[in-house]
Amino acid sequence: MAAKSWFLSIVVLVTSLHLSMQNDPVKDFCRRFGHQTAVVDRKLYIDGGLVNWKPLETDPKNYTNTWLVWHDLDHNSKDNMPQIHANLSKNVSVPSVHGGALWADDVNYRLFLFGGEFFSGSPTTSNFMSYDIWYDQWDDFGPPSDDIKRVSYGAATTVKERGEGYYYGGYLSRASVPDWSGERRATSDLIRYQMDSDTWAKLSGPDDIKRAEGVMTFIPASDRGMLVYFGGFQDPGDNGTMVSQPLDEIFLYDMISNKWHVQKANGTIPESRGRFCAGAVWAEDRSSYNIYINAGHGIEGPGFDDVYILSLPSFTWIKSYPLDQNGTGYYPSHSLSCDVVNQGSQMLTIGGAFPQDETCDVDEVWGVHNIDLGNRIKSNFKKVWAGYEPSLFGYKVPGFVTSVIGGTEDGGATKVKPDQGFVNHDLGTLLSMKAVFTNRTRLDDGRTDPKAAASEGGSSSKSGLSTGAIIGIAVGAGVVVLAVLVGLWLMRRNRKAKC
Repeated sequence: MAAKSWFLSIVVLVTSLHLSMQNDPVKDFCRRFGHQTAVVDRKLYIDGGLVNWKPLETDPKNYTNTWLVWHDLDHNSKDNMPQIHANLSKNVSVPSVHGGALWADDVNYRLFLFGGEFFSGSPTTSNFMSYDIWYDQWDDFGPPSDDIKRVSYGAATTVKERGEGYYYGGYLSRASVPDWSGERRATSDLIRYQMDSDTWAKLSGPDDIKRAEGVMTFIPASDRGMLVYFGGFQDPGDNGTMVSQPLDEIFLYDMISNKWHVQKANGTIPESRGRFCAGAVWAEDRSSYNIYINAGHGIEGPGFDDVYILSLPSFTWIKSYPLDQNGTGYYPSHSLSCDVVNQGSQMLTIGGAFPQDETCDVDEVWGVHNIDLGNRIKSNFKKVWAGYEPSLFGYKVPGFVTSVIGGTEDGGATKVKPDQGFVNHDLGTLLSMKAVFTNRTRLDDGRTDPKAAASEGGSSSKSGLSTGAIIGIAVGAGVVVLAVLVGLWLMRRNRKAKC
């Protein structure tokens, strides 16, 4: 009996190893959504989320993405989007979640994974994980303070100039919090993580209303910067019933006074939505801050496939795509990511769930789409979508925006307040100021840049196998060893039978 149990255990292990190897995150990719992204040192990292594998028509199930992959922002694939690579480490002890945040520290070369929920199974720990980019390893930073719990589908952003990660709102549920009892509910907290000191703070939101599925971006206004939040859903009755958060209501957080401001927007206001994505850019003279949004889903209906711009300080919504119809686009989606790259010239939108479409999401470029923020790429489509240009840097305000707010591509906006004026004078003053930041220095944590160390040692390049190759060889060898053990067990069993 013991021998039979031993044999069955080996069979189960061999089978699970085989299943984990049969889908390649590059070759077998079909769709991804609910993932976390961050940009450090010309690499766009994608962690977690859910994926569909090819062929979708025979296997439409959603799977947890257990890979940490990255796109090379310096080199395109043959189809003019950043080449993807899947050669980074991520072992089973690192949570693979969807709806979380990946904060980036481009001074100390780290990624920080916060929040998110599990697609299957229950969370057993709330530990805060960090990926060490230099050494290709994950470090366990332990749990945050007791009053900070893992939340999902809130609004997250990184303020690299300050070395801080922020997360507002989101859901608490059995899928995110160990030993959670009761139904899922939203929160009203603003969470701040300070990377250099490894400290946490739970700050107040703009009010006591619980919110989720909105977006938050950073702009370098006021003395030390501001956070801008809008969209998503809210629970005004505090009873678990979520309703739309109108997109004409904009919340701004002044980072030096810790004070919130609320301002009404004007212009072509988008329909209310959640699980959309956003990225902020600004004119060279900071006379306008332009926040681009894409996609999302409403309380009802399939969602949206459109692009809008919220221009500050005029608080004017401008529709960018589609302009040839009154609808909301052809391929509505939600749970995608937006990353502004190349100093504001472009914004890569990756993935999304497509409720009305049963085909793969441009699988030849791994679900990557590119918005030409300044309308500078001649081959773009509808003055919005374009192939990625690795050598195009810097933001220029496009003509369809300057036609509304005035000025030129380099700035000089003349519309610098909302149509109905500012709710209070302080907000107008804060938005007219330009934040100044001191350069951060690397932490003295005993880590050194391996590339610099290799260079000092006289080595011009690093040879050897990639992490992915090593893992592949190790897993393959493990399967072979287990197969041999199974064979030996069968031989032993046959000999006993003959005796």
